[in-house]
Amino acid sequence: MAVYAKETVSIILGGGAGSRLYPLTASRSKPAVPIAGKYRLVDIPISNCINSNLNRIFVLTQFNSASLNQHIKNTYHFSAFSSGFVDILAAEQTPDNPGWFQGTADAVRQSLRHLAKMEFEYVLILSGDQLYQMDFSKMIDAHKKSGAALTIATIPVGEREAPEFGILKANNENVITSFVEKPKKEILADWISDTGDAMKVQGRNYLASMGIYVFNKEILYQFLNEVHSNATDFGKEIIPDSIAHYKVLSYQYDGYWTDIGNIYSFFEANIALTADVPLFNLFDSAQTVYTRSRMLPPAKVSGTIINKAIIAEGSIILGKEVSNSVIGIRSRIGKDTVIKNSYIMGCDYYETMDQINKKNEKGEPILGIGERGVIEDAIVDKNCSIGNDVKIKGGAHHEKIDHPLYTIKDGIVVIKKGAIIPNGFII
Repeated sequence: MAVYAKETVSIILGGGAGSRLYPLTASRSKPAVPIAGKYRLVDIPISNCINSNLNRIFVLTQFNSASLNQHIKNTYHFSAFSSGFVDILAAEQTPDNPGWFQGTADAVRQSLRHLAKMEFEYVLILSGDQLYQMDFSKMIDAHKKSGAALTIATIPVGEREAPEFGILKANNENVITSFVEKPKKEILADWISDTGDAMKVQGRNYLASMGIYVFNKEILYQFLNEVHSNATDFGKEIIPDSIAHYKVLSYQYDGYWTDIGNIYSFFEANIALTADVPLFNLFDSAQTVYTRSRMLPPAKVSGTIINKAIIAEGSIILGKEVSNSVIGIRSRIGKDTVIKNSYIMGCDYYETMDQINKKNEKGEPILGIGERGVIEDAIVDKNCSIGNDVKIKGGAHHEKIDHPLYTIKDGIVVIKKGAIIPNGFII
């Protein structure tokens, strides 16, 4: 397979305010949200780039970017003999443009000046809030061989998901002939595609854009600076017009991919990792997911029944049961506590024994999860102090609510970052 490291620059879109992932995005940007116990969302596209031998990477962001900046600074270091880098490009006001990023296309447009002195032929544009493992070099190879101006990664989806995506149709040569952004259900019958026998059996008859694009450099500059100098979004403006005037290729991907745009999809993606053979494989050495190296001790478990769980390093688990759950770094779970179908994000630090003893004397919850508790169908954000005898149970019976200590969406209870839940509290 051809290598395009010196011909390609990758741009990862950090996304907007991430309101659909609130409260996880209350104090951090979407790409900085912790996933799978020890990673951040941004680690997924960056790792895919590195595994594809593409190591010139920009991450564009403008909301709550401090923790994201810190994570990237502490994580991605390349050799002095390498041209590789992962750089943050935050939205900035300039004499030419006093505004913030207005959309995906506008974010890339405002960032092009930082690419001016670099040599490259192709621009790979990625989203910062998706879970998948993909070899981008194969996509770039298909793009180059086809002579296309733009290649869009596509994936078959079902009727339920189709209205949430840009849906397209392609001919026998995979050239896209038509595109519609987030079609209404009434017109879906007109957008059925031949996605292959395996996909048809699953009812996945629509080709959806994955928000992953390969542009020829000249075409991208022409679109953003000349033809569509006021366009703000790729899906709504740039792509429909490019199909009408240029050769645009559909690169169909048939692996696991999920868009983590809301609390429910985020929760489901994390819990799915606990399956015996998960669709997203964290244990594939050929597709390593990279993240910050931490000098943490191994996890310690005492007297706990564990079934289908991911337990990150540095955890101390004394609970009664942990099942179908992800336990993040430096988690502490007290005696006789039951954790089911939940994501416990863990902590950024340990409390000292002196701090723990002082809190115990005052009857205050210590960092982590206390004794004799029950947590089901929940997400516990980082650095929470949950007291003894606390019962937190999500479920469809819950109405949507935003409390100072927690939020409930789609029946999932999300304990807010740094929340202190008193002894005996019940949700």
